[in-house]
Amino acid sequence: MERKMKIGMDVVNFNASGIDVGSRSHYVAIGQELEDVKEFGVYAEDLTALCQWLLECGVTTVAMESTGDYWQNLYTELIGFGFEVVLANGKFTKNAKGKKTDVKDCRWIQKLHTLGLLTGSFLPDLETEQLRTYCRQRGNWIELASSATHKMQKFLKLLNFRLDVVVKDVCGLTGMKIIEDICRGNLDPYQLAEHRHYNCRKPKEEIARALHSNNRPDYLFGLEQELENYKFCQRKIKACDHQIERTLKVHIKLHPERKKLNTVEKPHKRTNKNAPQMKDMNQLAFQYFDGVDLFAIEGLSHASILSIMSEIGPEGFKKFRTAKHFTSWLRLAPNNKISGGKILSNRVPKGSNRLKIALRQAANAIGNLKDTHLSDFFRRVAYRKGRHSAVSATARKLAVIVWNMITKKIAYQPPKQYLFLDQKRKLGLVNRIKKQIDKFELKPEDLGFANNLNTNNLI
Repeated sequence: MERKMKIGMDVVNFNASGIDVGSRSHYVAIGQELEDVKEFGVYAEDLTALCQWLLECGVTTVAMESTGDYWQNLYTELIGFGFEVVLANGKFTKNAKGKKTDVKDCRWIQKLHTLGLLTGSFLPDLETEQLRTYCRQRGNWIELASSATHKMQKFLKLLNFRLDVVVKDVCGLTGMKIIEDICRGNLDPYQLAEHRHYNCRKPKEEIARALHSNNRPDYLFGLEQELENYKFCQRKIKACDHQIERTLKVHIKLHPERKKLNTVEKPHKRTNKNAPQMKDMNQLAFQYFDGVDLFAIEGLSHASILSIMSEIGPEGFKKFRTAKHFTSWLRLAPNNKISGGKILSNRVPKGSNRLKIALRQAANAIGNLKDTHLSDFFRRVAYRKGRHSAVSATARKLAVIVWNMITKKIAYQPPKQYLFLDQKRKLGLVNRIKKQIDKFELKPEDLGFANNLNTNNLI
């Protein structure tokens, strides 16, 4: 006779609740019976009533799905009432079988949370979240400005203005002056060529040859519209830069000891037109991370540092116990699948966030450098597995370096020091002088150093 067996699980979270978040209503379960489920609306008074009902039922911890943007207001309200909130990824709360309903979903979430089978997603602190809002809005305006740039190039080609052939950047100094003059009604190619900047490689004659137009009024109208759109986006980007700088300074003022920190200048870090236009981004980042100089890492640009500041913040790194946890969260570490002692797959998981994209862009820039520790690592991986794998591997290495620097408060000390172009030239000049001194067997008195040394001793 067969004997039935039951497998039980220990309760981890007592007084737990599960919430199925929706666009029009939220279903809340405090148990597994139908009378333990209640529906609430999405208005502010409904969210307050939801929290008060949970308090009356003795609930202390709540689990909910991160469904779209609908969870944010409810999450803030729950935190304000003092609940412990676990924001779970939707793929970890899928019901095993049966028809899918809101009532069943909230009861399933409550059961998983009671048994301790749900893990929370990463959420930054309030200051970092505010900074992230400004930075993401800035990124949206950059995308719109890029779209306006492409449309301007399209109208220029339709007008037979081949400005893209004679200038490197249509929205650079030379290109913008020519486009603005065209929109003012000046269509003379030789007068337009006078706007050539002295750094432009093409001569005025060739620029004038590329600016003979068909003068179609509809295309000129479209070009003028897109120029206004581009300038509007640029004004919005500057406003975002001002707000970001203001937010960083307010954060630093809350920690007076950080205002005394000073870092060395880095004039060799290049900035492009899309970089944040701040007075001293290097100094702000050094103080923001409490004396950790991330700009010392080659390949990290102003935009990369800003992504680290806004997407995770200095306190966010402490939520990851090790660098492996951090790289796994970024989906930069291989997801090893092993069965029977054999590795079935070791691919990097799909999916990305803005910080992962920023690190991969920095890794790609490192691949174009020469004679650095990270670029040597990049080339070794690229030689064996290709550039795509080298970008991922270098991005993971960057993430580990950044995590160690911020959590352990250590400086960046690569085995091979990175030298900028001016530093290489200075070092090369010193080496050539040393060779000449050794070649002609010159002594300090031959160069006048001994006389100066004696004079200084007398003084």
